[in-house]
Amino acid sequence: MPVSQQQPVPFSHKQHAPVADCNLCHQKASKGERAGLPAAAQCMLCHAGIKKDSPPIQTLAAFARDGKLVPWVRVYRIPDYVFFSHATHLEGKVECSACHGPVAEREILVKELPTDMKSCIDCHKARRATVTCNACHELGQ
Repeated sequence: MPVSQQQPVPFSHKQHAPVADCNLCHQKASKGERAGLPAAAQCMLCHAGIKKDSPPIQTLAAFARDGKLVPWVRVYRIPDYVFFSHATHLEGKVECSACHGPVAEREILVKELPTDMKSCIDCHKARRATVTCNACHELGQ
């Protein structure tokens, strides 16, 4: 079983997924390369009235009040030499779970699926997507 990372504020995708669309928190996913994470102030739009007295939400409120980003620990990372666009994959009807696993079912997010070249090539072949090198790598740099 993969090892989970301690996050600065506990977050349950399982608890949030039924009440919030993924794009609410990951607004950049449908428009850009990275999915992005919400600012603490965005979280507080709901949490100003929901569980506002709980210690984790008070920690979140402090980040929002101070205008600081929550220092989330990255779970998925691809090498810098790989170009990946969430928007392109979403346009291609690739579900988030294809790369990230069943996130909406998880209390704690861990890296469940490999994000290596073999996995990407296998997925591209299965979906009849391009496997040319320059689809994911800038050549001649």
